[in-house]
Parts: sequence; C-alpha cells; structure tokens
Amino acid sequence: MQITVNGIETFVATGGRAFDPALPVVVMIHGAGFDHSTWALHNRWFAHHGFAVLAPDLPGHGRSAGTALTTIADLADWTAALIDAAGAKSARLIGHSMGSLIGLETAARHPDKITRLDLMGTAATMTVGPDLLKDAEANAHSAIDMVSIWGLGFQAELGGSLAPGLWMHGGAQRVLETTKPGVLFTDLAACNAYQNALAAAAQIAIPVTLILGERDMMTPAKAGKALAAALPNARTVILPGAGHMMMVERPDEVLAALQGE
Repeated sequence: MQITVNGIETFVATGGRAFDPALPVVVMIHGAGFDHSTWALHNRWFAHHGFAVLAPDLPGHGRSAGTALTTIADLADWTAALIDAAGAKSARLIGHSMGSLIGLETAARHPDKITRLDLMGTAATMTVGPDLLKDAEANAHSAIDMVSIWGLGFQAELGGSLAPGLWMHGGAQRVLETTKPGVLFTDLAACNAYQNALAAAAQIAIPVTLILGERDMMTPAKAGKALAAALPNARTVILPGAGHMMMVERPDEVLAALQGE
C-alpha cells in the first residue's frame, strides 16, 4: 500500500492482507541498500497469523519517494512517524542489519511506541570498511559485490537455496543494483557513524530477541553478543552456519526464532 509519512510517499508491503491497525502491529525494517523484499517470506506469515504488517521501503529506497535519511536517529524518528501515519498506537519492530540499529534507536527514543524488538544481524557497533565506503560513494559495482559476497554465508554461495532454481547471490545483487545512486553509501555511512547502540540498549526494558548468524562476516556473532549483554531483557539465538542474510539462508529457523520457539 502507499502511505504518506512526514510528507514522503512511502510504499509499504502488508504481507498480502489489508492493514488493520486494530490487530497487533509488526513493523519490519530492511537493511542498507535493500527494500521491503527482504521480508518477502516472513511478512506473509505474520499477515496470515493474526498480525497487521508494515514492511516499508525506507525513504529513497525501492518504491518510496524522497531521499535516503542520513542518520540512524532520523530513521528512528521516521519509523515512529510511520506507526502514527498507519493509525497504530504501538508495534513490535523487527529489524535486519541497519534496520536493527533503527529498531534499537526507535525503542530508546519512542518507548511508548515499541512493544518488542527482534534484532537480526546486529552488533553494538556496525563499522563499515573504508574500501566498501569508498566504492559505495563512487557508486561502483564492486560495492555491491562486497555486500553480496560478505553478506551471504558459505553454504549460500554454494547454491544452498531451499527454493529450487533460486540463486541467493544473484538475487541480492539484483536488489542492490536497482537501488538509487548514493543510497547504499548513505546507508552504510549512517551505520558507520552510529555510536549510540549501547546507551540506547541500557534504556530498553521491553523483550528483545537477537538473531545472529554463526558465520556472519558483516556483523559477527561476537559483536551481537556484546549488544545483548547491554540489554536488560534479551534473548539470543545463534543460527548455525548462517551468514548475514539469514532471512533467505535460514528462513525456517528465522521464523522459529521470531515465534520464540
């Protein structure tokens, strides 16, 4: 569906069902350079099991208008505005990678709006290598190569898709290739600059689940555990063999972790 958030025309996937703010609301926030398709499998499960789903393309991403916001704080405030614009009072927030930082900051800045957090592929600091930043700023395809190669676990690069005929590496590259020039760099720079994770974590009392990939090369599990230690009410799930893009690599295990199983 289309919704206006802070004056920006925003595309929001709802999992194949009309959004009903009277139901428990789940907001799903994608990572750097990606869009709502990150949640293609999981948003449908929630939408067909009693939840109202909002999986937006962040400003300047995918089908949404506007320009990419430059800080995690601005993205957090925008996420709170999305919940308001949809007519909801509060929501559970699921975030992947950059989206996990947005979720963390949203819960700290707007505690009345977030009831539960699920942070996937997350870390206390999300430092981005200088070569990746430089190539992303130049809109070089090598930046896309780095994100897709480092983002997928070992088995995924060998063709480990559960859906016959699908190529996880190629799929990730196609999404990144459609991203508007400058957006990937803006997102990565925002992640690199964000230093408030531990302070934000200390303010959050709601239940938080961290879902970490054992073989994540972008946000190693060790860094995720450091964030978990700062959260008063955290549960950590490690997915054996999974890389950073765990939603496509381990979709069933991710869903089980989100269900609390």
